Amino acid sequence: MTLRTGVRAVFFDVGGPIYDDENYVKALLRALDDMRMVRGNPPVDRAQFRRIYNEIRDRQGGSLRTAVAVELLGSTELRAELHDRTRTYWAHPEGTMYSDVAPLMAKLHGKVTIGLLANQEASVVDALHRDGLGQLIDVWGVSAIVGHEKPSSSLFGWALNEAGAEPWNAVHVGNRLDTDVRPAKALGLGTVWVTRGEAPERPTPGQLAEPDLVVPDLTTLADELLPLIDKTR
Repeated sequence: MTLRTGVRAVFFDVGGPIYDDENYVKALLRALDDMRMVRGNPPVDRAQFRRIYNEIRDRQGGSLRTAVAVELLGSTELRAELHDRTRTYWAHPEGTMYSDVAPLMAKLHGKVTIGLLANQEASVVDALHRDGLGQLIDVWGVSAIVGHEKPSSSLFGWALNEAGAEPWNAVHVGNRLDTDVRPAKALGLGTVWVTRGEAPERPTPGQLAEPDLVVPDLTTLADELLPLIDKTR
């Protein structure tokens, strides 16, 4: 599969494509340790956590939060509390943005509408302004602000409407199949899978066949996208 021509909008997931997914992992582990301590249990076994994390990465399906709530806290009913506690720690510290992000967005700026389409907390807006991307982003599709979460089509629809784009002339860039590639593809958007962060370490041939384009990072993505941009906009 290949991306279509006539691109007018490019949307980015945040964790993986823009910031290191370990920022979320660290917040989740702190929240898990807090909840276990309150219940008189020792901190999370990091090796056990990584096993669960890697299983979900490899499968590209299922909720990490639900899995660790069951295996490390003992109940799915604690998932909501875990989410709330994680939110208090979840941040993107300076120096955790990938170095290939700003050059890509600078090359796309003014040629397409650039947007976020991400399950993130509102604090990500401040982080992106701090790291110099604020003036390059046109559409802020952040779940905590908009009120919709991926993989629901509602967040994709909101972002398309804000960008004044149709699915056929928009591209979504993400690092998960279940919350990025599959829902975007189902709506008709072009899809780019960035295989870092929560992407599996060794994607299967079947997984690699799902998106329109697979890249290990964003270094060469401008070369792929610029020739496809709608020059009439």
